[in-house]
Amino acid sequence: MNLSASSFLILLFFFILPNLSSSKPMNCTDTSRLCTSFLAFKPNPNQTFSIIQSMFDALPSDITADSTGEDDGGGYIYVKKNCSCLTTTPHQYATNTTFTIRQNRGYVYDAVVSAYSGLAFPPNTTRASSAGAVVSVQLLCGCSSGLWNYLMSYVTVSGDSVQSLSSRFGVSMDRIEQVNGISNPDNVTTGDLIFIPLDSVPGVPYEARKINPPAPSPSPVLTNSNSSVADQVNHTSKGGHVPYIWIVGGLTVVLALLVMCILVCICLRSSSCRSSDEDGNEHNFQILRKSSFFCGSSRYNCCGSGDCRPTNGEETQSHHQAVAIPKALGDGVFEIEKPMVFTYEEICAATDGFSDSNLLGHGNYGSVYFGLLREQEVAVKRMTATKTKEFAAEMKVLCKVHHSNLVELIGYAASNDELFVVYEYVQKGMLKNHLHDPQSKGNTPLSWIMRNQIALDAARGLEYIHEHTKTHYVHRDIKTSNILLDEAFRAKISDFGLAKLVEKTGEGEISVTKVVGTYGYLAPEYLSDGRATSKSDVYAFGVVLFEIISGREAVIRTEAMGTKNPERRPLASIMLAALKNSPDSMNMSSLKEFVDPNMMDLYPHDCLFKIAMLAKQCVDDDPILRPNMKQVVISLSQILLSSIEWEATLAGNSQVFSGLVQGR
Repeated sequence: MNLSASSFLILLFFFILPNLSSSKPMNCTDTSRLCTSFLAFKPNPNQTFSIIQSMFDALPSDITADSTGEDDGGGYIYVKKNCSCLTTTPHQYATNTTFTIRQNRGYVYDAVVSAYSGLAFPPNTTRASSAGAVVSVQLLCGCSSGLWNYLMSYVTVSGDSVQSLSSRFGVSMDRIEQVNGISNPDNVTTGDLIFIPLDSVPGVPYEARKINPPAPSPSPVLTNSNSSVADQVNHTSKGGHVPYIWIVGGLTVVLALLVMCILVCICLRSSSCRSSDEDGNEHNFQILRKSSFFCGSSRYNCCGSGDCRPTNGEETQSHHQAVAIPKALGDGVFEIEKPMVFTYEEICAATDGFSDSNLLGHGNYGSVYFGLLREQEVAVKRMTATKTKEFAAEMKVLCKVHHSNLVELIGYAASNDELFVVYEYVQKGMLKNHLHDPQSKGNTPLSWIMRNQIALDAARGLEYIHEHTKTHYVHRDIKTSNILLDEAFRAKISDFGLAKLVEKTGEGEISVTKVVGTYGYLAPEYLSDGRATSKSDVYAFGVVLFEIISGREAVIRTEAMGTKNPERRPLASIMLAALKNSPDSMNMSSLKEFVDPNMMDLYPHDCLFKIAMLAKQCVDDDPILRPNMKQVVISLSQILLSSIEWEATLAGNSQVFSGLVQGR
């Protein structure tokens, strides 16, 4: 039988290539099992720390590194991941992540195998790699039987043996052989997946990696002009005492260096924190968080609002040195990091005098403008000086939280009657504009995969502020207009003006406050008595999920019977009613009436039904019954994996498949 070229490729990828890898997953039986595991990964020179974070979907605090250099067999990083037993057959331990293809070269399979160096279960697909495409990947992990705290996945390289791994990680050979079922310790080949049993977290914090100090230079030999070299050697060999003058000289040098260091510190402190007027109400914070802004300076002077004109360098410098900070903010706004301070003149020039053509939108507490500030695209929120509470809240939160799914703070500025917050510019704007009548706003409808990925990104951002920051926060205003999409349609949560610190109490986490937020997203308990908890954010996120499915707004206006006034109904109540009449994915005709028609029925029905049921759990009236954001992230990760597998099955329909890829 003659095989066509395409058939040969399919056979190659599905049958031959998977067998080339020696990596085999660890089997399991308890599909409810969840544990902490580690992955040992040696990055390539072009894989930066931010790329590694994205590849493994890990927080900076979850990544440690070898304390030794590559010359000592090091160079590895260790990534902490939650590991679970897959519900699919055969049951195996794995953890999910997503991988963004960076080059239009080769096949998806090759790209994944190359990037993760044997740690991943790549998707069985013959699809050509497309730059920017997002691929769901399963990483090989393991859960300990209880004898050890953790298992670490490690792919052997040339020169590795059970003995060398035992010595390197401080684990007995018996342990390694027992976990991996190794009968012959010499029978370890390159590319084998070995699980290393550990009692503690491996490595050191990534930024605290050991740097080998240079070899100390030999101490100079002080000789007396009247004595010979032979005399000096003879004196030393006899064990004579160190000359007294050496001790005095050494102490003098140390004291001199110490005094110099103290003087330098005092000078730097007084110059960077000096008050700009006698009352001490204005401060010139000069701590820069982004090196790209280091040499920027204002080139314009603004007279009033919207009137920017060039000035000479002398005037520019004086304007740049004094930045008015409203007295109401106090000195304790910035506790950890101090953002970049810009002058009003710079902000005015960057936004073209706050022209209407630069207006991006209006928020609850001000307008947002596009700007080009010191050669970087930014978004500038403009508020009146009466909004100092919201301004301070946003500054306090964004100075402490940094995550790929949160909008990054760059800096701020202030005038006598206005406040300005400067953020990174997120190119595609609000999720709201891509869901609700997108064509009228010049946007292409989102595909199912994109919606699934956006939901997962937003969930990760929320999970971070709920559980992974030093002090936990509730956002209190989660909605589709506060979820922004970047150029690759990855989501970032914005607008932390209403964020609140969540305090620990005997009954959990709670913050009692006045009710703020947006109608349609407010949890029942928050509306009734102002109890703001992380579960309040979960409720709002459930409404966002319903919007992603339906393409409808959080509040729907319908014509009421017998009256001319339109009735306002929450989307959550409408979707819950539809789910009552949709028992499963095979019988969801009632729910399908509310599915966004822009998807043209191009979605896996079971995955859509799962997200709808997840949204239903999120908007439960009882906050105790709602999942936390960690559980939401796990559920959405699994649904995204199933969705991508569904998309791969459409490869035979070139017209449908090309449309999906284009939709990414």
